[in-house]
Amino acid sequence: MKHLITLVLVALLYQLSNAQVDTTDYQRAEKFLSTNLSKKYYTYWVSPHWDKDQNILWYSNYTSKGTEYVKVNMKTLQKEELFDHVEFAKQLSEQTDTEVSPYSLPVWIKGINEDGLIKYSYKKKNYTYDNTTNTITEVDTPDKNPRNYSQSPNKKITLLISDYNVWLKKDEQDSVQITTDGTQKNGYGVTPSWMSVKNIEDEGDHLLDMDINWSPNNRFAIIGRYNRTNARNLYLYKSLPEKGNRAEVYSYERPLAGDSLTATIEYYLFDAESNSIKSMDFEPITTFLTYGFRWDTKGNKAYYMKYKRGYQSMDITEVNMLDLSKRTIYTESASTYVDPMTSVFKLLDDGSFLFVSEKDGWNHIYRYSTQTGELLNQITKGEYVVRSIEHVDTKSKTIYFTAGGKEKDTDPYLPMLYSVKFNGQSVKLLTPEKAEHSISIWADKNVFVDNFSTIQEPNIAVLRSLKDGRVLKTLEQGDASEIIKMGWQAPEPFKAKGRDGKTDIYGVIYKPANFDPSKKYAIIEGTYSGPQTIRAPKSFRRGLLNDDTPLAQLGFVLINIDGMGSAYRSKAFHDVSYKNLGDIGGPDKIVVMKELAQKYSWMDTTRVGIFGHSAGGYDAARALLAYPEFYKVGVAAAGNHDHRAAKAWWPELYMGYPAGANYDEQSNYYNADKLQGHLMLIHGDMDQNVNTASSMRFAAELIKANKDFELLIIPGKDHSSTYYDKYVIRKRWDYFVRYLMGVEPPKNYKIK
Repeated sequence: MKHLITLVLVALLYQLSNAQVDTTDYQRAEKFLSTNLSKKYYTYWVSPHWDKDQNILWYSNYTSKGTEYVKVNMKTLQKEELFDHVEFAKQLSEQTDTEVSPYSLPVWIKGINEDGLIKYSYKKKNYTYDNTTNTITEVDTPDKNPRNYSQSPNKKITLLISDYNVWLKKDEQDSVQITTDGTQKNGYGVTPSWMSVKNIEDEGDHLLDMDINWSPNNRFAIIGRYNRTNARNLYLYKSLPEKGNRAEVYSYERPLAGDSLTATIEYYLFDAESNSIKSMDFEPITTFLTYGFRWDTKGNKAYYMKYKRGYQSMDITEVNMLDLSKRTIYTESASTYVDPMTSVFKLLDDGSFLFVSEKDGWNHIYRYSTQTGELLNQITKGEYVVRSIEHVDTKSKTIYFTAGGKEKDTDPYLPMLYSVKFNGQSVKLLTPEKAEHSISIWADKNVFVDNFSTIQEPNIAVLRSLKDGRVLKTLEQGDASEIIKMGWQAPEPFKAKGRDGKTDIYGVIYKPANFDPSKKYAIIEGTYSGPQTIRAPKSFRRGLLNDDTPLAQLGFVLINIDGMGSAYRSKAFHDVSYKNLGDIGGPDKIVVMKELAQKYSWMDTTRVGIFGHSAGGYDAARALLAYPEFYKVGVAAAGNHDHRAAKAWWPELYMGYPAGANYDEQSNYYNADKLQGHLMLIHGDMDQNVNTASSMRFAAELIKANKDFELLIIPGKDHSSTYYDKYVIRKRWDYFVRYLMGVEPPKNYKIK
């Protein structure tokens, strides 16, 4: 009875202010799906390829007529077609015996060879196209590199992995076996691919990835040896078998948060001078805690970066390959965590290294002596966040980096490019536009391509001087005119105060189609609380192509808010989520939405829904459990509903190790009895990232608590494909229309 009364009240509220949702609304929403809008957003991005021999940059460009290939002469800055598309299509039509469109070429353009010929591949074969004579020539296609061998930089030495052992081949000599004690459980140079799943009835191993790291001097190779004795499996039940009627069971090796026993890695050194391999005497370490080796320019020393379980400490160790002596040159620890998602270790050729750290409360660049480990100086300082190191010029002692929040009165999430000297002086802003900037540097020419946009202004791609940021040439300007004609409205950015009344919180609002400020609209929050990223878009493309845009076409207000605990702000802001992922930034989001509703009378905070995928799926369910007085409807897809059911590194980074009481407190399993609103759980039965058992176990707890909810398992879908599934999209629309608007959606609407 209570459920029926709620539905009636919601329906009455909605009918007082809005029209019925019908097939026409769904058809409009379908037009605004990312897959459809992306076909109407033209010249939106330049991903440059630099060709030093031809002195050009070239790129593919999506236009209203299709894909064209463009080159820019770096001497004259003149822009023209990379080749004659019409003639090339004509030649391809003859070659393939099919009709080929000039701007829909069925080939992969690889670049230009030393003779100025266009290199491309078609159906796994390689060809060249002579743009002057309009001739196509097939060239030798080398065997595709198998996953079991690795070549030295000079291509003269090959290390092969066969039956988990190392074999050596030099030049034209026969292969020689180097190790004999490798086994599947403790093998050299290979580890199961992260996303590999295997039918348990199939013989053999998982798909394996190589782990062989060559020195630049061609003498040494570091080889990982993976001890999988303690590796544990997760399983997937494939309801749609490849053939027959028996469902199939698939397995994959995956450590979970809190596991005391895991697969480990040790390192061995191959020396090409003696054709020998020996242990580097590293203590075995859990595989997800190692971040690999960096070589010095001579190739006789390598630097090893690793973390401890829980990520509260990391160190960098120097290894001398000539005698395998070791010394720790840098250690960092924190009471919360040292974040590998923001830390950057960059070895320089002047006897120093750079490390990006949050240790002063903001993410900044520090420079240390490689010889002594001594801090030489802190290069960047202030209340802003270094986002990346794009390039280091050791000759001029200049670092090029992106950062957000350095400029006053600017959204702190917008990365801009700067240059700074090693001594921290002469800081220059090279991209002054208040926009999200994506950078691609050609250091040899002292230029870079800058793609920049806001959520309201389409992308502009320009070629700039690396010296001062001066625009040398505008390459492309994004064209969204067709989308605007469809009635699309750009999302609106906002800033408001968070839970403490002091901290600025940022987000965006999508107004509903046919917006009428005199009406009341239900609110849907799209969520992904991080902590390694943010949800609110900052670029035009992300603001346009997402799950929020079509929902707004159904008559909802869509909102994204990045609350405390998410990324790209101060360390204190970030640490709010430490051992506290269940917070999901909720207190900030609720305060902000209520504040906005006071400003905008058309926002109805009595009808708030939320949806998300993966960690966002956890958020959506958690919102209904932790803040039931505010969030009324949730759609949770592929959610990791207990952080001990997720891949180990992510929860151990943000929730701590070992898995303590905070895991119970913030588990959706343990809080299932708190559900009051309407909840739909969605999961693919082949999800190898967040195992399907996560939603199934949460469902079991909801059943135990006698709670009404919906569970939708999508057969044959993995983690990412569930996100894009058209049936899932439609069911999400239906759920919000039914329970936030209080009306029945069109029955069995099919997204085409």
